[in-house]
Amino acid sequence: MTLPAHLNRRFFLQTSAAGFATAAATGLPASAANLQPVTFQLSWLHSVQFGGSYIAQRKGYWEEAGLDVSLSQGGPNAPVEPPVVSGTALAGISAADYTAAAVAQGAPFKIILVAMQKNPFAIASLSENPVNVPGDLVGKRIGMAVANTPVLQALCTLNDIDIDAIEIVPTQYDPAPLVSGQVDCLLCWETDLPVAMAVNGVDATTMLMADHGYALHSQTYIATEDAIANRRSELVSLLRGEVQGWNDYFADTDAAAALTLEMFPDAGLNLEAQQLQAERQVPLMTSELTEANGFGWWTDETVAANIETLALLGRDVSPDLWDRSLLEEVHG
Repeated sequence: MTLPAHLNRRFFLQTSAAGFATAAATGLPASAANLQPVTFQLSWLHSVQFGGSYIAQRKGYWEEAGLDVSLSQGGPNAPVEPPVVSGTALAGISAADYTAAAVAQGAPFKIILVAMQKNPFAIASLSENPVNVPGDLVGKRIGMAVANTPVLQALCTLNDIDIDAIEIVPTQYDPAPLVSGQVDCLLCWETDLPVAMAVNGVDATTMLMADHGYALHSQTYIATEDAIANRRSELVSLLRGEVQGWNDYFADTDAAAALTLEMFPDAGLNLEAQQLQAERQVPLMTSELTEANGFGWWTDETVAANIETLALLGRDVSPDLWDRSLLEEVHG
């Protein structure tokens, strides 16, 4: 499967790889001998993107549920799918398009939690020459990875725009081409290049693609059918700790950013950038659905919208790719 701009995206924010999360949970006297060890595979290098998981570990939420959870960071040489499909990791964090591609190759995955209710892909532009709606892309030069052309094509199809009216300029994942005027806009994540520009005083505008029909679940938690059948209680406990951790995250994003730097001091992270990223993740991860039903929720209607977008990306999936039964146990 092709990897969109994730690799360059995460390398931009984090200049060195941190080790696996080893900070011990605090506040609980539980004996490690009584805990079930499991591995939770993150999708990329450590950052506040996974802040709720760090809180769950630090506050002992998983220990309360009988688990000793190791957070295994991802990276360019550590994809999510292999350890999950082999059973080395109980679950992992992926995205609907990656999971659909893996299932097409025979992987027995199910999506069991949707962390990002809105896809983070955005069009970033300078506020003096903004892209506010998809129609503003016509006649513009957009900097992006060529591998992400299907993403741009999907946005164009959803909004009746001729992609040939947009000039695609292959660029590295960096705000410099936009700031210097080489391009008029960038295809990126709402939570990284726009954050970097804001921290450096650049007045930028972002247009979230999810607000214009690009419905694709991101930061989705996956497990195998075998794990769901045979390690169900462990998965429910893992998700329960995640829900507790993320609820704490939403209550104090600055604390989540500070904890991230404390746990991973060698990850090359900037506190101001992590604080802003943590803040900007909240509207992507919360919605009327999560307010009514709890963190990670989805409905048949949101799945149908995802299937439509996945079809534009060349992925044919059915609604049973999503399994909400574990989350229903967590939320009661």
